Amino acid sequence: MTPPQTPFEIPPIITYAVPGFVLLIIIEMIVVKLTKKGRYEYRDSATSLMMGLGNRVFGIMFGGLALLAYFAVYEFRLFNLGWTWSVMVACFFAEDLAYYWFHRIAHERRFFWASHIIHHSSQHYNLTTALRQTWTGALGLTFIFWLPLVYLGFPPLMVVMFSGISLVYQFWIHTELVGRMGPLEWVMNTPSHHRVHHATNPKYLDANYAGVLIIWDRLFGTFVREDDKEKPHYGIVSQLGTFNPLRVAFHEWLAIARDVAGAKKLSHVLGYVFGPPGWSPDGSRKTSASIKAEWAARQQTSPSAPAVAAE
Repeated sequence: MTPPQTPFEIPPIITYAVPGFVLLIIIEMIVVKLTKKGRYEYRDSATSLMMGLGNRVFGIMFGGLALLAYFAVYEFRLFNLGWTWSVMVACFFAEDLAYYWFHRIAHERRFFWASHIIHHSSQHYNLTTALRQTWTGALGLTFIFWLPLVYLGFPPLMVVMFSGISLVYQFWIHTELVGRMGPLEWVMNTPSHHRVHHATNPKYLDANYAGVLIIWDRLFGTFVREDDKEKPHYGIVSQLGTFNPLRVAFHEWLAIARDVAGAKKLSHVLGYVFGPPGWSPDGSRKTSASIKAEWAARQQTSPSAPAVAAE
């Protein structure tokens, strides 16, 4: 099969967006300083910026693995889909759905969580948090969630383009300065929806995996609305307590290695690697499911008791 020709050069979307990112971060810092709404911790923000820089460096070093996989699978595509407007609209929705499932499974399976946890490791929520990105995404095989799209016949560069657009879109929703956005809340991923996603409150765990469109969460039962009576607490269940970029980048991979080294059965190895984050053979560690179950039980016995964020 002859691959369809790209009618234009795909620009480096994320690179072009960086000046806008910097400008918006500066504006947010000023507004937070003047209004006292929102929070900045400058060591935390510096760590996030370092993680973003490392993500670009590792992307240059290993990002080609994803492209090679895309083009290899594309050779066996089911359909020849060209660069038409209808195909691009379909690719936008298909890419956003693929992102939803990547994001959801990255929270549900520890192997993928080991890369994604980096993005959740900040206890603050501002625009610099959006730049706190993984260094091990390609090596952690996160790109496999987009392979079905190129197998169907969407051109690899089209998929890459919409992935870049999605990442740029998601930058601005990492803020506490924007409240609810009216009817847009029904369709689009917004700061309110994404604050829920980053929260460690048991009520908010494992929710709102959307990239651009919140419709997938509504469709698949993972949508949770931000509650004005319960402020989100950010970070991860077991907070890192460090600003060291190397520890932030690799701590979960090292934890997996320690668990596997001490495992006594193959089933334990598989559980430690592919089970939910927090899985242990004897159930002594906390998973999102167990934290939510304990919280739900407390609500039944004492529904008026204040919610407590997982720490």
